[in-house]
Amino acid sequence: MYKIITDGSCDLSTERAQELDVSVVPFYVSTDGINHQKEIVELGIRDFYQFMIDNPKVFPKTSMPSIQDYLDVFGPLAKDGIDIICICITTKFSGSYNSAMNAKNMLTDEFPDVKIEVIDATVNTVLQGMLVEEAVAYKQMGATFEETVAYINKIKITGRIFFTIGGMDYLVHGGRVGKLSGIAAGALGIKPLILLKEGEIFNNGLTRGRKKSKQKIVEQIINYFKEDNLELSKYRFCIGFGYDYDEAVEFKTTFLAALKGFDPSFSAEVPIRQIGATIGVHTGPHPLGVGLLEKLQK
Repeated sequence: MYKIITDGSCDLSTERAQELDVSVVPFYVSTDGINHQKEIVELGIRDFYQFMIDNPKVFPKTSMPSIQDYLDVFGPLAKDGIDIICICITTKFSGSYNSAMNAKNMLTDEFPDVKIEVIDATVNTVLQGMLVEEAVAYKQMGATFEETVAYINKIKITGRIFFTIGGMDYLVHGGRVGKLSGIAAGALGIKPLILLKEGEIFNNGLTRGRKKSKQKIVEQIINYFKEDNLELSKYRFCIGFGYDYDEAVEFKTTFLAALKGFDPSFSAEVPIRQIGATIGVHTGPHPLGVGLLEKLQK
């Protein structure tokens, strides 16, 4: 018997995590640099984004779950003899994985017969959530602990996020612009196109204006499937957004129409999920994009 755990970067709603029987170890958010609140538990995502909208000159910060936070979740399971698979945000973005590893090491001597596997997801936000869902689906098919670990490590490298943001201020303040060579931070009206893969973010182009940036995201995804000769039916998709849900709904309509145009046989549910504070502190209140991940072929 084993349990799947993840950290708050997965951006699964409380209701969805409960449906999956997944425990989520939250990140902390600080809007004043002094006080820290657990994301979702103490500070709602909508409230977090509303604060950013209302205070555009203030830059919130997040901090990773502590070793004790992981011990609080791992400990009771270990005592009951339940094995643990913990899926953490990419180590390129956070030390959450290290906190989980330290908690694991502290429990190993006390519970030597309990297996604890901590996995670097190499992804984050809605893509991490999809990876967790895939892990649960595999487990529910009867996969062993070792088989599920192997499956997670196999498909995580197929994950991609194509997205854009509302402006450069948060990237600059968070020190991320240096990782996105070619982006002119001071250029007015510039909307960067960003690609996340294998734990790293990359400059995926520049546009002027929000409308054009959304069009380019769709074009880039279609081109990705064309150039790599990939089948839409073998992938799952998720729309990620920050503050503006209505914009995400409109974008989803455009995106699905493009997928149908590329492959008329495509038919799949594409959820819309709110990007949490862990990534939102770097993107600002207006991230919008698509996560894609190879899915279980039943």
